[in-house]
Amino acid sequence: MKRFFTLSLIVFFGVLGMAQTNSYRISFENAQHHEGQVEISFPEVKAPIFSVRMPNSSPGRYAFHSFAKNVYGFKATDGKGNPVTVFRPNPYQWDISGHDGTVNISYTLFANRADGTYSQIDETHAHLNMPASFMYAPDHKERPIEIEFDLREDLGWKVATQLKRQKGNTYWAPNFYYFMDSPTEISNHSVRSFTLPSNGKDHEIRFALHHEGTETEFDQFFENVKKIVIEQEKVFGELPDFDFGSYTFLGCYMPHVNGDGMEHRNSTIVTSKRSLADGGITRNLGTVSHEFFHAWNVERLRPLSLEPFDFDHVDMSGELWFAEGFTSYYTNLIICRAGIMEPEEFVGTFDGTFNYVWNSNGRKFSNPIEMSYQAPFVDAATSLDPQNRGNTFISYYSYGAALGLALDLSLREKNLNLDDFFKKLWGQYGKKEIPYTIENLHHALNAYAGNEFGTAFFEKYIYRSGMPDYKRLFASVGIALEQNSERAYFGGYIEGNAITDNTLIDRPAYNAGLAKGDRILAVDGQPMDDENTFEKLLGSKKPGDVLQLKFERHGKTRETQLELGKNPTYSISMDPDATAAQITHRKAWLGVE
Repeated sequence: MKRFFTLSLIVFFGVLGMAQTNSYRISFENAQHHEGQVEISFPEVKAPIFSVRMPNSSPGRYAFHSFAKNVYGFKATDGKGNPVTVFRPNPYQWDISGHDGTVNISYTLFANRADGTYSQIDETHAHLNMPASFMYAPDHKERPIEIEFDLREDLGWKVATQLKRQKGNTYWAPNFYYFMDSPTEISNHSVRSFTLPSNGKDHEIRFALHHEGTETEFDQFFENVKKIVIEQEKVFGELPDFDFGSYTFLGCYMPHVNGDGMEHRNSTIVTSKRSLADGGITRNLGTVSHEFFHAWNVERLRPLSLEPFDFDHVDMSGELWFAEGFTSYYTNLIICRAGIMEPEEFVGTFDGTFNYVWNSNGRKFSNPIEMSYQAPFVDAATSLDPQNRGNTFISYYSYGAALGLALDLSLREKNLNLDDFFKKLWGQYGKKEIPYTIENLHHALNAYAGNEFGTAFFEKYIYRSGMPDYKRLFASVGIALEQNSERAYFGGYIEGNAITDNTLIDRPAYNAGLAKGDRILAVDGQPMDDENTFEKLLGSKKPGDVLQLKFERHGKTRETQLELGKNPTYSISMDPDATAAQITHRKAWLGVE
Protein backbone atom coordinates (compact mmCIF):
# COMPACT_ATOMS: atom_id res chain seq x y z
CA MET A 1 0.00 0.00 0.00
CA LYS A 2 1.06 3.58 -0.55
CA ARG A 3 1.82 4.87 2.94
CA PHE A 4 2.82 8.44 2.33
CA PHE A 5 -0.19 10.66 2.92
CA THR A 6 -0.59 13.39 5.52
CA LEU A 7 -3.82 12.42 7.21
CA SER A 8 -4.34 15.64 9.14
CA LEU A 9 -3.89 17.77 6.01
CA ILE A 10 -6.42 15.73 4.05
CA VAL A 11 -8.91 15.95 6.90
CA PHE A 12 -8.39 19.72 6.93
CA PHE A 13 -9.01 19.96 3.19
CA GLY A 14 -12.08 17.76 3.49
CA VAL A 15 -13.55 19.94 6.22
CA LEU A 16 -13.09 23.12 4.18
CA GLY A 17 -14.42 21.54 1.00
CA MET A 18 -11.07 22.02 -0.78
CA ALA A 19 -10.68 18.37 -1.74
CA GLN A 20 -13.29 16.81 -4.02
CA THR A 21 -14.63 13.53 -2.70
CA ASN A 22 -15.60 10.55 -4.82
CA SER A 23 -18.84 8.99 -3.58
CA TYR A 24 -19.45 5.23 -3.45
CA ARG A 25 -22.59 3.34 -2.51
CA ILE A 26 -23.36 -0.38 -2.33
CA SER A 27 -26.71 -2.07 -1.68
CA PHE A 28 -27.68 -5.69 -1.18
CA GLU A 29 -31.24 -6.27 -2.29
CA ASN A 30 -30.22 -9.45 -4.14
CA ALA A 31 -27.97 -10.84 -1.40
CA GLN A 32 -29.60 -14.26 -1.78
CA HIS A 33 -28.10 -14.37 -5.30
CA HIS A 34 -24.67 -13.18 -4.10
CA GLU A 35 -25.14 -9.82 -5.79
CA GLY A 36 -24.43 -6.27 -4.70
CA GLN A 37 -25.36 -3.15 -6.62
CA VAL A 38 -22.53 -0.58 -6.77
CA GLU A 39 -22.95 3.12 -7.62
CA ILE A 40 -20.00 5.54 -7.85
CA SER A 41 -19.96 9.28 -8.57
CA PHE A 42 -16.84 11.12 -9.74
CA PRO A 43 -17.26 14.94 -9.62
CA GLU A 44 -15.09 17.54 -11.36
CA VAL A 45 -13.74 15.20 -14.03
CA LYS A 46 -11.30 17.18 -16.16
CA ALA A 47 -10.09 14.65 -18.74
CA PRO A 48 -12.25 14.34 -21.88
CA ILE A 49 -11.70 10.58 -21.75
CA PHE A 50 -12.16 9.40 -18.17
CA SER A 51 -11.01 5.88 -17.26
CA VAL A 52 -12.27 3.61 -14.50
CA ARG A 53 -10.68 0.28 -13.72
CA MET A 54 -11.26 -2.86 -11.71
CA PRO A 55 -8.16 -3.87 -9.70
CA ASN A 56 -6.15 -6.98 -10.56
CA SER A 57 -4.35 -7.41 -7.25
CA SER A 58 -5.09 -6.97 -3.57
CA PRO A 59 -3.01 -5.74 -0.58
CA GLY A 60 -1.36 -8.67 1.19
CA ARG A 61 -1.58 -10.89 -1.88
CA TYR A 62 1.10 -11.10 -4.52
CA ALA A 63 -0.76 -12.72 -7.43
CA PHE A 64 -2.91 -11.50 -10.33
CA HIS A 65 -6.64 -11.96 -9.67
CA SER A 66 -8.63 -10.31 -12.52
CA PHE A 67 -11.44 -9.08 -10.26
CA ALA A 68 -13.22 -7.62 -13.31
CA LYS A 69 -14.53 -11.10 -14.14
CA ASN A 70 -17.19 -10.73 -11.45
CA VAL A 71 -18.72 -7.39 -12.49
CA TYR A 72 -21.45 -6.96 -15.10
CA GLY A 73 -24.30 -4.67 -16.06
CA PHE A 74 -21.96 -1.67 -16.27
CA LYS A 75 -23.65 1.69 -16.98
CA ALA A 76 -22.33 5.25 -17.13
CA THR A 77 -24.08 8.63 -17.19
CA ASP A 78 -23.16 12.31 -16.85
CA GLY A 79 -24.23 14.63 -14.03
CA LYS A 80 -27.70 15.04 -15.54
CA GLY A 81 -28.30 11.32 -15.92
CA ASN A 82 -27.66 11.25 -19.66
CA PRO A 83 -25.92 8.17 -21.13
CA VAL A 84 -22.30 8.68 -22.19
CA THR A 85 -19.97 6.81 -24.54
CA VAL A 86 -18.15 3.80 -23.08
CA PHE A 87 -15.20 2.01 -24.71
CA ARG A 88 -13.34 -1.07 -23.38
CA PRO A 89 -9.60 -0.89 -24.25
CA ASN A 90 -8.83 -4.02 -22.20
CA PRO A 91 -10.71 -6.47 -19.94
CA TYR A 92 -10.13 -4.37 -16.82
CA GLN A 93 -10.87 -0.82 -17.99
CA TRP A 94 -13.82 1.32 -19.12
CA ASP A 95 -13.06 4.60 -20.97
CA ILE A 96 -15.85 7.17 -20.72
CA SER A 97 -16.27 10.19 -23.01
CA GLY A 98 -18.99 12.75 -23.68
CA HIS A 99 -19.53 13.60 -20.01
CA ASP A 100 -20.26 17.06 -18.54
CA GLY A 101 -17.56 17.04 -15.85
CA THR A 102 -19.37 14.51 -13.69
CA VAL A 103 -19.28 10.75 -14.28
CA ASN A 104 -21.67 8.39 -12.54
CA ILE A 105 -21.23 4.64 -12.96
CA SER A 106 -23.09 1.59 -11.69
CA TYR A 107 -22.61 -2.15 -12.00
CA THR A 108 -23.59 -5.44 -10.43
CA LEU A 109 -20.99 -7.27 -8.35
CA PHE A 110 -21.17 -11.05 -8.01
CA ALA A 111 -19.41 -12.19 -4.85
CA ASN A 112 -19.35 -15.66 -3.32
CA ARG A 113 -15.99 -16.37 -1.73
CA ALA A 114 -15.25 -15.11 1.77
CA ASP A 115 -11.55 -14.99 2.60
CA GLY A 116 -8.78 -12.41 2.79
CA THR A 117 -8.86 -11.56 -0.91
CA TYR A 118 -12.34 -11.98 -2.37
CA SER A 119 -15.84 -10.91 -1.38
CA GLN A 120 -19.00 -12.75 -0.43
CA ILE A 121 -22.55 -11.46 -0.35
CA ASP A 122 -25.38 -13.62 0.98
CA GLU A 123 -28.10 -13.40 3.60
CA THR A 124 -25.63 -13.98 6.45
CA HIS A 125 -23.23 -11.13 5.59
CA ALA A 126 -21.58 -8.84 3.07
CA HIS A 127 -17.89 -9.69 3.35
CA LEU A 128 -16.15 -7.05 1.26
CA ASN A 129 -12.53 -6.93 0.21
CA MET A 130 -12.41 -3.60 -1.59
CA PRO A 131 -10.25 -4.50 -4.64
CA ALA A 132 -12.58 -7.43 -5.37
CA SER A 133 -15.63 -5.15 -5.06
CA PHE A 134 -15.00 -1.62 -6.28
CA MET A 135 -13.74 0.17 -9.37
CA TYR A 136 -11.50 3.21 -9.15
CA ALA A 137 -10.34 6.10 -11.33
CA PRO A 138 -6.56 6.21 -11.94
CA ASP A 139 -6.71 10.02 -12.24
CA HIS A 140 -8.39 10.33 -8.81
CA LYS A 141 -6.09 8.21 -6.65
CA GLU A 142 -5.36 11.06 -4.25
CA ARG A 143 -8.99 12.06 -3.73
CA PRO A 144 -10.84 11.16 -0.52
CA ILE A 145 -13.57 8.55 -0.83
CA GLU A 146 -16.87 8.47 0.99
CA ILE A 147 -18.88 5.26 0.93
CA GLU A 148 -22.44 4.58 2.04
CA PHE A 149 -23.39 1.01 2.91
CA ASP A 150 -27.11 0.49 2.32
CA LEU A 151 -27.58 -2.12 5.04
CA ARG A 152 -30.12 -4.90 5.24
CA GLU A 153 -31.82 -3.78 8.45
CA ASP A 154 -34.14 -6.77 8.22
CA LEU A 155 -31.06 -8.96 8.80
CA GLY A 156 -29.68 -6.92 11.70
CA TRP A 157 -26.56 -5.93 9.78
CA LYS A 158 -23.87 -3.60 11.21
CA VAL A 159 -20.59 -2.34 9.75
CA ALA A 160 -17.09 -3.27 10.96
CA THR A 161 -14.14 -1.66 9.17
CA GLN A 162 -10.98 0.43 9.64
CA LEU A 163 -12.60 3.20 7.55
CA LYS A 164 -13.48 6.33 9.52
CA ARG A 165 -17.17 6.61 10.31
CA GLN A 166 -18.77 9.88 9.24
CA LYS A 167 -22.40 9.50 10.21
CA GLY A 168 -24.94 6.72 10.04
CA ASN A 169 -23.68 4.08 7.62
CA THR A 170 -21.35 6.44 5.74
CA TYR A 171 -17.59 5.98 6.05
CA TRP A 172 -14.53 7.84 4.77
CA ALA A 173 -11.02 7.15 3.50
CA PRO A 174 -8.34 9.81 2.91
CA ASN A 175 -7.49 8.42 -0.54
CA PHE A 176 -7.88 5.50 -2.91
CA TYR A 177 -5.00 3.56 -1.36
CA TYR A 178 -6.43 3.60 2.14
CA PHE A 179 -9.89 2.73 0.81
CA MET A 180 -8.61 -0.30 -1.09
CA ASP A 181 -6.73 -1.41 2.04
CA SER A 182 -9.89 -1.32 4.17
CA PRO A 183 -11.87 -4.60 4.14
CA THR A 184 -15.35 -4.43 5.62
CA GLU A 185 -17.50 -7.04 7.34
CA ILE A 186 -21.21 -6.24 7.30
CA SER A 187 -23.26 -8.68 9.35
CA ASN A 188 -25.07 -9.24 12.61
CA HIS A 189 -21.76 -9.60 14.41
CA SER A 190 -20.64 -9.20 18.01
CA VAL A 191 -17.88 -6.84 19.14
CA ARG A 192 -15.37 -6.97 21.97
CA SER A 193 -12.69 -4.36 22.67
CA PHE A 194 -10.07 -3.29 25.16
CA THR A 195 -7.79 -0.29 25.48
CA LEU A 196 -4.02 -0.65 25.52
CA PRO A 197 -1.84 2.39 26.30
CA SER A 198 1.38 2.84 24.33
CA ASN A 199 3.65 5.88 23.93
CA GLY A 200 1.28 8.07 25.88
CA LYS A 201 -1.74 7.18 23.73
CA ASP A 202 -4.67 4.86 24.26
CA HIS A 203 -5.24 2.39 21.42
CA GLU A 204 -8.55 0.60 21.09
CA ILE A 205 -8.19 -3.03 19.98
CA ARG A 206 -11.51 -4.31 18.64
CA PHE A 207 -12.68 -7.72 17.49
CA ALA A 208 -15.84 -7.86 15.37
CA LEU A 209 -16.87 -11.51 15.06
CA HIS A 210 -19.48 -12.97 12.73
CA HIS A 211 -20.14 -16.50 13.99
CA GLU A 212 -22.82 -18.90 15.15
CA GLY A 213 -21.43 -19.45 18.64
CA THR A 214 -22.30 -18.12 22.06
CA GLU A 215 -21.28 -14.86 23.70
CA THR A 216 -19.48 -16.86 26.40
CA GLU A 217 -17.35 -18.60 23.77
CA PHE A 218 -16.50 -15.23 22.25
CA ASP A 219 -15.53 -13.90 25.69
CA GLN A 220 -13.15 -16.84 26.21
CA PHE A 221 -11.69 -16.42 22.73
CA PHE A 222 -11.18 -12.69 23.15
CA GLU A 223 -9.25 -13.21 26.39
CA ASN A 224 -6.74 -15.20 24.32
CA VAL A 225 -6.66 -12.47 21.67
CA LYS A 226 -5.79 -9.90 24.34
CA LYS A 227 -2.90 -12.04 25.57
CA ILE A 228 -1.51 -12.30 22.03
CA VAL A 229 -1.74 -8.55 21.44
CA ILE A 230 0.08 -7.81 24.69
CA GLU A 231 2.87 -10.33 23.96
CA GLN A 232 3.41 -8.94 20.47
CA GLU A 233 3.74 -5.39 21.77
CA LYS A 234 6.64 -6.65 23.91
CA VAL A 235 8.56 -7.79 20.82
CA PHE A 236 8.58 -4.31 19.30
CA GLY A 237 8.43 -2.29 22.51
CA GLU A 238 5.32 -0.37 21.49
CA LEU A 239 2.18 -0.48 19.39
CA PRO A 240 2.06 1.11 15.96
CA ASP A 241 0.41 4.54 15.90
CA PHE A 242 -2.86 3.25 14.47
CA ASP A 243 -4.75 5.72 12.31
CA PHE A 244 -7.93 6.96 14.03
CA GLY A 245 -6.63 5.39 17.27
CA SER A 246 -7.90 1.84 16.76
CA TYR A 247 -7.18 -1.56 15.26
CA THR A 248 -9.96 -3.94 14.21
CA PHE A 249 -9.96 -7.73 13.80
CA LEU A 250 -12.64 -8.66 11.26
CA GLY A 251 -13.46 -12.25 12.20
CA CYS A 252 -15.78 -14.51 10.26
CA TYR A 253 -16.00 -18.07 11.59
CA MET A 254 -18.80 -19.53 9.51
CA PRO A 255 -19.16 -22.93 7.78
CA HIS A 256 -19.43 -21.43 4.29
CA VAL A 257 -16.27 -19.27 4.33
CA ASN A 258 -12.71 -20.18 3.33
CA GLY A 259 -10.01 -20.28 5.98
CA ASP A 260 -7.61 -17.37 5.60
CA GLY A 261 -5.99 -14.34 7.16
CA MET A 262 -4.99 -11.05 5.57
CA GLU A 263 -3.24 -8.06 7.08
CA HIS A 264 -4.13 -4.41 6.52
CA ARG A 265 -2.91 -1.12 7.91
CA ASN A 266 -5.27 -0.87 10.88
CA SER A 267 -7.21 -4.12 10.60
CA THR A 268 -7.08 -7.73 9.54
CA ILE A 269 -9.47 -10.30 8.11
CA VAL A 270 -9.42 -13.70 9.83
CA THR A 271 -11.75 -16.39 8.48
CA SER A 272 -12.31 -20.03 9.36
CA LYS A 273 -14.85 -22.79 8.85
CA ARG A 274 -14.01 -23.93 12.39
CA SER A 275 -16.40 -22.60 15.00
CA LEU A 276 -15.32 -21.55 18.47
CA ALA A 277 -17.23 -24.54 19.84
CA ASP A 278 -15.22 -26.88 17.58
CA GLY A 279 -11.87 -25.98 19.14
CA GLY A 280 -11.66 -22.53 17.59
CA ILE A 281 -11.12 -20.81 20.93
CA THR A 282 -7.48 -21.91 20.63
CA ARG A 283 -7.11 -23.35 17.12
CA ASN A 284 -8.23 -20.15 15.36
CA LEU A 285 -5.54 -18.14 17.12
CA GLY A 286 -2.79 -18.89 14.60
CA THR A 287 -4.17 -16.45 12.03
CA VAL A 288 -4.88 -13.91 14.77
CA SER A 289 -1.25 -14.03 15.90
CA HIS A 290 0.21 -14.02 12.38
CA GLU A 291 -1.90 -11.16 11.06
CA PHE A 292 -1.52 -8.88 14.06
CA PHE A 293 2.28 -9.26 13.90
CA HIS A 294 1.96 -7.86 10.39
CA ALA A 295 0.72 -4.57 11.86
CA TRP A 296 4.44 -3.98 12.42
CA ASN A 297 6.23 -6.37 10.09
CA VAL A 298 5.02 -5.67 6.52
CA GLU A 299 2.47 -2.93 7.10
CA ARG A 300 4.94 -0.38 8.50
CA LEU A 301 8.25 -2.24 8.57
CA ARG A 302 7.78 -2.73 4.84
CA PRO A 303 9.87 -3.83 1.83
CA LEU A 304 10.59 -1.11 -0.71
CA SER A 305 9.69 -3.64 -3.42
CA LEU A 306 6.02 -3.39 -2.36
CA GLU A 307 5.88 0.41 -2.55
CA PRO A 308 3.69 1.82 -3.93
CA PHE A 309 1.36 -1.16 -4.17
CA ASP A 310 0.37 -1.86 -7.78
CA PHE A 311 -3.35 -2.62 -8.10
CA ASP A 312 -3.13 -3.14 -11.86
CA HIS A 313 -0.32 -5.69 -11.91
CA VAL A 314 1.63 -7.55 -9.21
CA ASP A 315 4.58 -6.52 -7.09
CA MET A 316 7.56 -8.88 -7.02
CA SER A 317 9.42 -8.85 -3.73
CA GLY A 318 12.60 -10.65 -2.67
CA GLU A 319 11.98 -9.88 1.00
CA LEU A 320 8.99 -12.13 1.67
CA TRP A 321 11.15 -14.68 3.51
CA PHE A 322 11.49 -11.93 6.12
CA ALA A 323 8.14 -10.13 5.84
CA GLU A 324 6.07 -13.33 5.80
CA GLY A 325 8.51 -16.00 6.98
CA PHE A 326 9.80 -14.30 10.12
CA THR A 327 6.19 -13.42 10.94
CA SER A 328 5.39 -17.13 10.63
CA TYR A 329 8.20 -17.94 13.06
CA TYR A 330 6.65 -15.65 15.66
CA THR A 331 3.09 -16.90 15.08
CA ASN A 332 3.21 -19.85 17.48
CA LEU A 333 6.08 -18.48 19.57
CA ILE A 334 3.81 -15.62 20.64
CA ILE A 335 0.97 -18.03 21.44
CA CYS A 336 3.39 -20.03 23.60
CA ARG A 337 4.69 -16.94 25.36
CA ALA A 338 1.08 -15.93 26.03
CA GLY A 339 0.61 -19.18 27.97
CA ILE A 340 -1.96 -20.55 25.52
CA MET A 341 0.29 -23.24 24.03
CA GLU A 342 2.52 -25.49 26.15
CA PRO A 343 6.27 -25.42 25.33
CA GLU A 344 6.21 -29.11 24.38
CA GLU A 345 3.42 -28.47 21.88
CA PHE A 346 5.25 -25.45 20.50
CA VAL A 347 8.41 -27.46 19.91
CA GLY A 348 6.31 -30.14 18.22
CA THR A 349 5.06 -27.59 15.68
CA PHE A 350 8.57 -27.42 14.18
CA ASP A 351 8.47 -30.93 12.71
CA GLY A 352 6.43 -30.30 9.60
CA THR A 353 8.03 -27.00 8.63
CA PHE A 354 11.56 -28.16 9.39
CA ASN A 355 11.33 -31.34 7.31
CA TYR A 356 9.55 -29.57 4.47
CA VAL A 357 12.27 -26.92 4.19
CA TRP A 358 15.47 -28.86 4.76
CA ASN A 359 14.51 -32.02 2.87
CA SER A 360 13.30 -30.10 -0.17
CA ASN A 361 15.10 -30.15 -3.49
CA GLY A 362 14.12 -26.53 -3.95
CA ARG A 363 17.33 -25.36 -2.26
CA LYS A 364 19.25 -26.74 -5.24
CA PHE A 365 17.61 -24.16 -7.46
CA SER A 366 16.82 -21.03 -5.42
CA ASN A 367 17.77 -19.14 -2.28
CA PRO A 368 15.16 -17.50 -0.01
CA ILE A 369 15.19 -14.32 -2.08
CA GLU A 370 14.44 -16.19 -5.28
CA MET A 371 11.74 -18.25 -3.52
CA SER A 372 10.12 -14.93 -2.56
CA TYR A 373 10.13 -13.93 -6.23
CA GLN A 374 7.83 -16.90 -6.92
CA ALA A 375 4.94 -15.38 -4.92
CA PRO A 376 2.96 -14.22 -8.00
CA PHE A 377 2.79 -17.86 -9.12
CA VAL A 378 1.80 -19.42 -5.80
CA ASP A 379 0.00 -16.90 -3.55
CA ALA A 380 -3.59 -17.94 -4.26
CA ALA A 381 -2.71 -17.95 -7.96
CA THR A 382 -4.30 -20.57 -10.21
CA SER A 383 -3.14 -22.27 -13.41
CA LEU A 384 -4.21 -25.25 -15.47
CA ASP A 385 -0.84 -26.58 -16.60
CA PRO A 386 1.00 -29.07 -14.32
CA GLN A 387 4.02 -27.75 -12.44
CA ASN A 388 7.07 -29.23 -10.76
CA ARG A 389 7.05 -27.11 -7.63
CA GLY A 390 7.44 -30.14 -5.38
CA ASN A 391 11.01 -30.24 -6.68
CA THR A 392 11.71 -26.56 -7.24
CA PHE A 393 9.83 -24.45 -4.68
CA ILE A 394 9.87 -23.93 -0.92
CA SER A 395 7.27 -21.60 0.53
CA TYR A 396 8.83 -18.34 1.69
CA TYR A 397 6.55 -18.62 4.73
CA SER A 398 8.16 -21.89 5.80
CA TYR A 399 11.68 -21.09 4.58
CA GLY A 400 11.62 -17.77 6.40
CA ALA A 401 10.18 -19.33 9.56
CA ALA A 402 13.02 -21.89 9.63
CA LEU A 403 15.59 -19.13 9.14
CA GLY A 404 13.94 -16.93 11.77
CA LEU A 405 14.30 -19.79 14.24
CA ALA A 406 17.97 -20.23 13.30
CA LEU A 407 18.72 -16.52 13.59
CA ASP A 408 16.98 -16.20 16.96
CA LEU A 409 18.84 -19.18 18.47
CA SER A 410 22.14 -18.03 16.92
CA LEU A 411 21.73 -14.55 18.39
CA ARG A 412 20.90 -16.05 21.77
CA GLU A 413 24.26 -17.85 21.73
CA LYS A 414 25.73 -14.31 21.72
CA ASN A 415 23.40 -13.13 24.52
CA LEU A 416 21.34 -11.25 21.92
CA ASN A 417 17.90 -12.10 20.53
CA LEU A 418 15.60 -11.61 17.55
CA ASP A 419 13.12 -9.53 19.59
CA ASP A 420 15.71 -6.82 20.15
CA PHE A 421 16.78 -6.97 16.51
CA PHE A 422 13.17 -6.30 15.54
CA LYS A 423 13.10 -3.36 17.96
CA LYS A 424 16.14 -1.92 16.15
CA LEU A 425 14.52 -2.39 12.74
CA TRP A 426 11.27 -0.90 14.01
CA GLY A 427 13.01 2.21 15.30
CA GLN A 428 15.10 2.65 12.16
CA TYR A 429 12.53 1.80 9.47
CA GLY A 430 9.07 0.75 10.67
CA LYS A 431 8.16 3.54 13.06
CA LYS A 432 9.28 6.13 10.51
CA GLU A 433 7.67 4.11 7.67
CA ILE A 434 10.87 4.12 5.65
CA PRO A 435 10.78 1.11 3.28
CA TYR A 436 13.75 -1.24 3.51
CA THR A 437 15.75 -3.38 1.10
CA ILE A 438 17.57 -6.69 1.59
CA GLU A 439 20.81 -4.72 1.83
CA ASN A 440 19.27 -2.63 4.61
CA LEU A 441 18.44 -5.81 6.56
CA HIS A 442 21.98 -7.10 6.05
CA HIS A 443 23.56 -3.85 7.27
CA ALA A 444 21.16 -3.67 10.22
CA LEU A 445 22.13 -7.18 11.36
CA ASN A 446 25.79 -6.25 11.03
CA ALA A 447 25.19 -3.19 13.20
CA TYR A 448 23.29 -5.21 15.81
CA ALA A 449 25.33 -8.42 16.03
CA GLY A 450 28.66 -7.53 14.41
CA ASN A 451 29.89 -7.54 10.82
CA GLU A 452 31.27 -11.07 10.97
CA PHE A 453 28.04 -12.57 12.31
CA GLY A 454 25.70 -10.59 10.06
CA THR A 455 27.64 -11.13 6.86
CA ALA A 456 28.08 -14.85 7.56
CA PHE A 457 24.31 -15.28 8.09
CA PHE A 458 23.37 -13.48 4.89
CA GLU A 459 26.12 -15.04 2.77
CA LYS A 460 25.34 -18.59 3.88
CA TYR A 461 21.58 -18.61 4.30
CA ILE A 462 20.04 -15.66 2.40
CA TYR A 463 22.24 -15.11 -0.67
CA ARG A 464 22.87 -18.85 -0.76
CA SER A 465 20.83 -21.86 0.38
CA GLY A 466 22.92 -23.28 3.19
CA MET A 467 21.47 -25.09 6.18
CA PRO A 468 22.35 -23.77 9.66
CA ASP A 469 23.74 -26.12 12.30
CA TYR A 470 20.39 -26.84 13.89
CA LYS A 471 21.66 -29.72 16.00
CA ARG A 472 23.90 -27.31 17.90
CA LEU A 473 21.31 -24.53 17.97
CA PHE A 474 18.54 -26.80 19.29
CA ALA A 475 20.88 -28.29 21.85
CA SER A 476 21.56 -24.80 23.24
CA VAL A 477 17.92 -24.69 24.43
CA GLY A 478 17.58 -28.35 25.44
CA ILE A 479 15.89 -29.69 22.30
CA ALA A 480 16.93 -32.90 20.57
CA LEU A 481 17.19 -33.15 16.76
CA GLU A 482 17.41 -36.68 15.38
CA GLN A 483 16.98 -38.65 12.15
CA ASN A 484 15.69 -42.23 11.85
CA SER A 485 18.20 -43.59 9.35
CA GLU A 486 16.97 -47.18 9.84
CA ARG A 487 13.72 -46.52 8.02
CA ALA A 488 13.60 -47.15 4.27
CA TYR A 489 12.95 -44.21 1.95
CA PHE A 490 11.25 -44.37 -1.46
CA GLY A 491 11.47 -40.72 -2.49
CA GLY A 492 8.04 -40.43 -4.06
CA TYR A 493 4.39 -40.01 -3.19
CA ILE A 494 2.64 -43.39 -3.24
CA GLU A 495 -0.98 -44.25 -2.51
CA GLY A 496 -1.59 -47.97 -2.64
CA ASN A 497 0.30 -48.88 -5.81
CA ALA A 498 0.06 -45.54 -7.65
CA ILE A 499 2.63 -42.73 -7.72
CA THR A 500 0.52 -39.62 -7.20
CA ASP A 501 2.98 -36.76 -7.74
CA ASN A 502 6.29 -35.96 -9.40
CA THR A 503 9.08 -38.05 -7.90
CA LEU A 504 11.76 -36.12 -6.04
CA ILE A 505 14.95 -35.31 -7.88
CA ASP A 506 17.97 -37.49 -6.95
CA ARG A 507 15.86 -39.65 -4.65
CA PRO A 508 15.41 -43.44 -5.13
CA ALA A 509 12.16 -43.36 -7.14
CA TYR A 510 13.45 -40.60 -9.41
CA ASN A 511 16.78 -42.36 -9.99
CA ALA A 512 14.90 -45.56 -10.88
CA GLY A 513 13.04 -43.68 -13.62
CA LEU A 514 9.63 -43.71 -11.93
CA ALA A 515 7.24 -40.80 -12.49
CA LYS A 516 3.84 -39.46 -11.57
CA GLY A 517 1.03 -41.69 -12.84
CA ASP A 518 3.05 -44.91 -12.80
CA ARG A 519 1.37 -47.90 -11.16
CA ILE A 520 3.43 -50.63 -9.47
CA LEU A 521 2.36 -54.07 -10.71
CA ALA A 522 4.89 -56.40 -9.02
CA VAL A 523 7.89 -56.30 -6.67
CA ASP A 524 10.53 -59.05 -6.95
CA GLY A 525 8.00 -61.10 -8.90
CA GLN A 526 5.28 -60.70 -6.25
CA PRO A 527 2.08 -59.18 -7.74
CA MET A 528 0.66 -56.07 -6.11
CA ASP A 529 -3.12 -55.67 -5.67
CA ASP A 530 -5.61 -53.68 -3.60
CA GLU A 531 -4.80 -55.69 -0.45
CA ASN A 532 -1.12 -56.37 -1.03
CA THR A 533 0.02 -52.85 -1.88
CA PHE A 534 3.46 -51.42 -2.57
CA GLU A 535 2.78 -48.78 0.07
CA LYS A 536 2.40 -51.49 2.74
CA LEU A 537 5.40 -53.44 1.44
CA LEU A 538 7.71 -50.47 1.97
CA GLY A 539 7.14 -50.70 5.72
CA SER A 540 8.92 -54.07 5.84
CA LYS A 541 12.00 -52.95 3.87
CA LYS A 542 15.32 -51.43 5.00
CA PRO A 543 17.66 -48.81 3.54
CA GLY A 544 19.86 -50.38 0.87
CA ASP A 545 17.32 -53.04 -0.18
CA VAL A 546 17.22 -53.41 -3.95
CA LEU A 547 13.80 -54.03 -5.49
CA GLN A 548 12.96 -55.35 -8.95
CA LEU A 549 9.85 -53.46 -10.02
CA LYS A 550 7.34 -54.07 -12.76
CA PHE A 551 5.12 -51.05 -13.40
CA GLU A 552 2.58 -49.68 -15.86
CA ARG A 553 2.90 -46.38 -17.71
CA HIS A 554 0.54 -45.18 -20.45
CA GLY A 555 -0.92 -48.67 -20.75
CA LYS A 556 2.46 -50.37 -21.25
CA THR A 557 4.35 -52.60 -18.82
CA ARG A 558 7.94 -51.64 -17.92
CA GLU A 559 10.62 -52.82 -15.50
CA THR A 560 13.22 -51.08 -13.37
CA GLN A 561 15.50 -51.60 -10.37
CA LEU A 562 15.20 -49.39 -7.30
CA GLU A 563 17.55 -49.13 -4.31
CA LEU A 564 15.82 -47.80 -1.19
CA GLY A 565 17.57 -44.99 0.67
CA LYS A 566 17.76 -43.79 4.25
CA ASN A 567 14.79 -41.82 5.49
CA PRO A 568 15.85 -38.14 5.81
CA THR A 569 13.00 -37.13 8.14
CA TYR A 570 13.98 -35.27 11.31
CA SER A 571 12.26 -35.55 14.67
CA ILE A 572 12.33 -32.64 17.10
CA SER A 573 11.49 -32.97 20.79
CA MET A 574 12.36 -31.78 24.25
CA ASP A 575 15.61 -33.40 25.39
CA PRO A 576 14.92 -35.26 28.66
CA ASP A 577 18.63 -35.01 29.48
CA ALA A 578 18.85 -31.23 29.04
CA THR A 579 21.15 -29.47 31.49
CA ALA A 580 20.04 -26.76 33.86
CA ALA A 581 21.81 -24.15 31.71
CA GLN A 582 20.01 -25.37 28.57
CA ILE A 583 16.65 -25.25 30.33
CA THR A 584 17.37 -21.72 31.54
CA HIS A 585 18.11 -20.62 27.97
CA ARG A 586 14.93 -22.33 26.76
CA LYS A 587 12.78 -20.55 29.33
CA ALA A 588 14.29 -17.19 28.37
CA TRP A 589 13.56 -17.91 24.69
CA LEU A 590 9.98 -19.05 25.29
CA GLY A 591 9.26 -16.46 27.95
CA VAL A 592 8.09 -19.02 30.48
CA GLU A 593 8.93 -19.49 34.14
